[in-house]
Amino acid sequence: MKNLLLHIIFLLSINLVLSQQKQYPFQDSKLDTEKRIDNLLSLMTLDEKVQALSTNPSIKRLGVIGTDHVEGLHGLALGGPGEWGGKNKQPLTTTTFPQAYGLGETWDVDLLQKAAQVEGYETRYAFQKYHRGGLVVRAPNADIARDPRWGRTEESYGEDAFFNGMMTVAFIKGLQGNNQKYWQTASLMKHFLANSNENGRTYTSSDFDERLWREYYALPFQMGVLEGGSRAYMAAYNKVNGIPAMVHPMLKNITQKEWGQNGIICTDGGAFTLLLSDHKYYADKYLGAAAAIKAGISQFLDEYTEAVYGALSRGYLKEKEIDAVIRGNYRVMIQLGMLDAPEENPYAKIGTEKDTIDPWKTEVHKKIALEAAQKSIVLLKNDSQFLPLQRDKLKTIAVIGQRADEVLLDWYSGTPPYVITPLEGIKNRLGNNVEILYAKNNIDGKAVEIAKKADAVIVIVGNHPVCNAGWADCPIPSEGKESVDRQSLTLEQEDLIKVVYKANPNMAVALISSFPYAINWTQEHVPAIVHMTQNSQETGTALANVLFGDYNPAGRLIQTWVRDITDLPDLLDYNIRNGRTYMYFKGKPLYAFGHGLSYTTFKYNTIETNSETIAKNGELKITVSVTNTGNKDGDEVVQLYVKQLQSKVERPEKELKAFQRVFFKAGETKNVFLTLKAKDIEYWNTAKQQFELENNSIEIQIGSASDNILLNKKVTVK
Repeated sequence: MKNLLLHIIFLLSINLVLSQQKQYPFQDSKLDTEKRIDNLLSLMTLDEKVQALSTNPSIKRLGVIGTDHVEGLHGLALGGPGEWGGKNKQPLTTTTFPQAYGLGETWDVDLLQKAAQVEGYETRYAFQKYHRGGLVVRAPNADIARDPRWGRTEESYGEDAFFNGMMTVAFIKGLQGNNQKYWQTASLMKHFLANSNENGRTYTSSDFDERLWREYYALPFQMGVLEGGSRAYMAAYNKVNGIPAMVHPMLKNITQKEWGQNGIICTDGGAFTLLLSDHKYYADKYLGAAAAIKAGISQFLDEYTEAVYGALSRGYLKEKEIDAVIRGNYRVMIQLGMLDAPEENPYAKIGTEKDTIDPWKTEVHKKIALEAAQKSIVLLKNDSQFLPLQRDKLKTIAVIGQRADEVLLDWYSGTPPYVITPLEGIKNRLGNNVEILYAKNNIDGKAVEIAKKADAVIVIVGNHPVCNAGWADCPIPSEGKESVDRQSLTLEQEDLIKVVYKANPNMAVALISSFPYAINWTQEHVPAIVHMTQNSQETGTALANVLFGDYNPAGRLIQTWVRDITDLPDLLDYNIRNGRTYMYFKGKPLYAFGHGLSYTTFKYNTIETNSETIAKNGELKITVSVTNTGNKDGDEVVQLYVKQLQSKVERPEKELKAFQRVFFKAGETKNVFLTLKAKDIEYWNTAKQQFELENNSIEIQIGSASDNILLNKKVTVK
């Protein structure tokens, strides 16, 4: 009888919940989104509206379950050094890819979308099965790494705005999915705008002209909104031309009115407090809160409630102005299906089936992690085909270096389900047939001793992504991270390379780093050098596969590697025309933007276009014939640059405008198809306040790097 009574009570409670679920118009998924939000706002109290300015706009009284933010620059982060997902909670392991900088070095938009799809799926899965995290993913970072000293270079896709935008769009599409009505997760881009110095970032101003704003700094964000479909972004800490980014008119006037961004605009962590303490921009927090909301901020990442109530009571802010911004939060919630019945949203099923294997444990996700790590590796130098190493010709190999037996995680990393270090990867690859000697350093001469015994030496060096130190502390000058810019580009571990090279010059160097180094001595002397970034769970397997020829590397650099720190303008000089990036750099770099070698060779045969002219709103179809002239299968990254020949305004020396990573079998000839869009060669006319296509002629340059142009053709622009 007791059990029957409990069952009846349970059924009554379910019916009560179901009746509540259907009692309001905002719960009707067939109703227009804006009408649903109108109804929801009409039912909310002022307190609930103020609460909705947080990162979790839930309204329990009305049965509205919102969703919070998670980090996800290169895999969902619910653990890692930053202890994301809760400082006192057991980390939840997730598939962990190379740092964003390494993902950029793949030059593969399809791969990037695939990796982001994995991350988006795992984010849904963790949220719905384990009730961990949220569905608004703070990624990608669309900021541009205009200077290698920037401490957060690792988070970006490099120095080129168009390339950065293409990668940003791919990552957004992967996170959000391809359903017509719902998103898998919501992509929240960081950090708007021109945020690429750490020292003083909470009060300094990034200053540049309107053309650079439109053509360079804002371009990846614009592409992310218009082409990627992101409807969320984070405002930066810094000022832009003297105005703090979080209260800048650009939020409303450009991103919302021009681009149609109608979702979440959030502050950075602690930025509201810094608006007063560091920027000293308002007399009190009430004026600051009113200004932020009027500017378009819809979510705060630090304490704001007292300031908002004070702004309301003082008449600085009206309730309808809060309504206007939180509408964007609920548009995103509706896209995520948070206000709809689970059976209506295909993504709501993820993680709800019984006895499913966690996705980060599946071979499918492990395989994509390995593919990303392998594709990210850049072969910087390979004299006399030193690499790949021939296993059958080796009896003894020496593996040396501080980074040889570890996989280091950065601040925005999650906790991987496993890691394979370079040393482990090499051991797995060579088995018991080759003796492997290992030394972490040359204390007591051990590195030199084992180098002398070896047939070949692999030295593995690089930075520590969190500087092995506390917040805002980097004891080693060449290292940097969030809150700390680099003071040097000199690799301190190059001293170890020199000592080992003297003992045995049959050496390859693997530089595992978050950013470029001025490794001039290594480039001059060591036969072979590869670069990759930290963080991938498959670091060791990917590196070993490249070193021993199981994978032919084809990564490309996404930044100009200068020879000396003196080649760079002042870090706070945001006018890139003063000699910054491959577009304006006047010197000879150590390695150029787009540089990367292969174990095979390629011949660029011919270039053809479908027209001799390109006009407004049009596009040019370019066909490039390429042959793999070597004896190994491999990828080639075909790059298209544009040089403006008769522009009436200052334009870059050349600009990347299309690229494609293509696989070729040994001896194979393929046509590679590229598209040049007229909109991508427009300039911002400040007088007319619009993008404009000039009557001009351009040179299309095709090559394997920005400094290795192999074919060109002139085209008329009308």
